[in-house]
Amino acid sequence: MLNFRCRIKIKKSPNFIQIPIVVILYRSTHKVLCLPILRMGRSRPRAYGVVFKDTLGKKHVAYLKGRKKDEIILSAGALGSPQLLMLSGIGPKDQLDAHNIKVVLEQPFVGQDMADNPLNMLFIPSPIVVEPSLLVQVVGITSFGSYIEASGGFDILFANLSVYQGYTPEKGGFIYEKVNGPLSKGDLKIVNRNPADNPSVTFNYLTEPEDLQKCVKGIETILKTANSEAFSKYKLANMTDQDILNLNMKLPYNMIPHGNTSTSLKQHCKDTVRTIWHYHGGCHIGKVVDDEYKVLGVDSLRVIDGSTLLNSPGTNPQASLLMLGRYMGVTILSQRIAGE
Repeated sequence: MLNFRCRIKIKKSPNFIQIPIVVILYRSTHKVLCLPILRMGRSRPRAYGVVFKDTLGKKHVAYLKGRKKDEIILSAGALGSPQLLMLSGIGPKDQLDAHNIKVVLEQPFVGQDMADNPLNMLFIPSPIVVEPSLLVQVVGITSFGSYIEASGGFDILFANLSVYQGYTPEKGGFIYEKVNGPLSKGDLKIVNRNPADNPSVTFNYLTEPEDLQKCVKGIETILKTANSEAFSKYKLANMTDQDILNLNMKLPYNMIPHGNTSTSLKQHCKDTVRTIWHYHGGCHIGKVVDDEYKVLGVDSLRVIDGSTLLNSPGTNPQASLLMLGRYMGVTILSQRIAGE
């Protein structure tokens, strides 16, 4: 376990206040400790500590000091935060009972409305070598709610080259279609009491007709782009749209069993959909946390991460989450200073 200390300076005119911060790295959180209702004269549960393990597997417990404004902020992400809340006894009662977890607060919305921006892509073989660009450099935002992006000259699938059916990633590129604001939702369930084991998550990609139609329009946009005059030197002249679709049906985009030919764009979307790791939901604001990201029904506990988002940006959500963390950090510190 690695610790380091730093100081954050908060401006409080005309001077600065220095707040010492201790950061502990390389540890895995196991659960949040909560005092139950009616204990110590309280009418609602209160978080007072965190159980975690270091890299050697040794268990530790970190306690709040009991001051009025002390609190725990959970930022384990859209998959980790709902899981940790359930392991801490905050979640749907049927799931907690199934794993013999003591119910601290029955909260049926924890783990609900899980979503992910579905991604479909087409590999377009090229007659010439394409400049490598692993990271997306250009984003096209369509009027129907899909984002079109591209990267070239690189095997983003990290697959055996034989899957490219005689073509090579160096001569070609991928054009992506990502559905922004998916309506299709799923849920997250814990499989046991071990926080190191992944929860069971269902996103129900493209189950809502509106999402599927966006994907179809996105694939149509990609094919239209590939057939444009501006793109002509990067596409094999004798390759038809059906050839491109059939080639991509053979690429390992996911583990869904399907045929090797594309029968329709709707079926193509369903067969080749994959994640872009834009997970969100599970601790929605207004259902699990309030507008200050405090867990509803529990004192001294907040969740601040992608699990609270109602919608994730069509592009990478990291900047949005960084801004959320920055904003809430400044807000919380300002509130504490004002209350002193």
